[in-house]
Amino acid sequence: MSDTTERCIFEAEWFDNTAGLLKKFYLYFFPGDNTIELFDIKNKKTFLRRTKCEGVSFKNLFIGSVVTIFSRPMKIIDIADEATRSRLSKTMQKTFGLLRPELLNNLGEILRLITAHNLHIANIKMCRLEECDVEKINKNPRMKCYLASKPVVILMLIGDNAINRWNELICLSDNTLGKPVSLRERFAKDSKDDLFYGSPNIDVAEQELNYFFPNSKLKKHKFQNTATTKNCTCCIIKPHAIQEDLIGNIIEDIQKSGYTISALQQFNIDSIIAEEFLEVYKGVLADHGAMVAEFQSGPCVAMEITYKDPKINVPVEFRKFCGPMDPEIGKQVRPNTLRAKYGKTKIQNAVHCSDLPEDGLLEVEYFFRILDD
Repeated sequence: MSDTTERCIFEAEWFDNTAGLLKKFYLYFFPGDNTIELFDIKNKKTFLRRTKCEGVSFKNLFIGSVVTIFSRPMKIIDIADEATRSRLSKTMQKTFGLLRPELLNNLGEILRLITAHNLHIANIKMCRLEECDVEKINKNPRMKCYLASKPVVILMLIGDNAINRWNELICLSDNTLGKPVSLRERFAKDSKDDLFYGSPNIDVAEQELNYFFPNSKLKKHKFQNTATTKNCTCCIIKPHAIQEDLIGNIIEDIQKSGYTISALQQFNIDSIIAEEFLEVYKGVLADHGAMVAEFQSGPCVAMEITYKDPKINVPVEFRKFCGPMDPEIGKQVRPNTLRAKYGKTKIQNAVHCSDLPEDGLLEVEYFFRILDD
């Protein structure tokens, strides 16, 4: 029987739009039964008594993450005690990963294999790097071959002993001994191809993550996204699907259907952005409020979707591929669509896609030109 008294303590903050105040809390998480409790630091009193909260799990609690607790987006800003820090140093270890341009056509399969090995994708971005970016974090000349201003995917991975496990997953292994085939063996044409990169140790991982995924916007270094804004549409993997580690499955299905993911980035959407983005549905769909709540319930991944045939109307065809908004209807009439396969309800239906042909470009520009600023 698990110990329901054991707890981890985090410092979290929430901006109260009504009061115009930034409020700070101790967030207590009890792994034994996945319950939480909030303590108001300034007023020195319990703000939320111990209870379960859908969407909050141990793997989502790390410095810089945002979790939604009963419609309040809480950002984890620190670990509040040494016992929690010691526990997380191993069980929630973070590492940096990079995928070279040659791998992007297999991105979905790679991400699915990563999560299958119990590594959680805590952040992800497709971008173009310069040689100076790599020189700041790694002096190895071989790393420059990852750049050349071509698209790469950068990752923040979290898990038990994540640094060693990620390096074991990407490196060559002796399959004759019954070990699983590594990602390098699976995707590299030559055993010497450095198609993947992983931080070698804790100190380097911290340095690289601070550079590529800084917690503070003041330290943010601008990496050019890869959006083309040509014959494209927008697809957003919703927070519940990210929390369920479905990102790889969804992207793999998209790529196997002939679509190209030409831009990709994780975003944390607050209530103001969610309301603005979904304003077109206000007064049209009765579930508008619930849609807004889902969008701000955790990180989502926005993608620009294109197709190799320029004659294809991408927004129209991709919307068909996503399927009906209600997954239950999709399972009956179009069972192989994304929402039918990965959705749960009309709100938690795995993905958002542009509804109208003219909205495809506008939504891509909203995420990759306005929000990515």
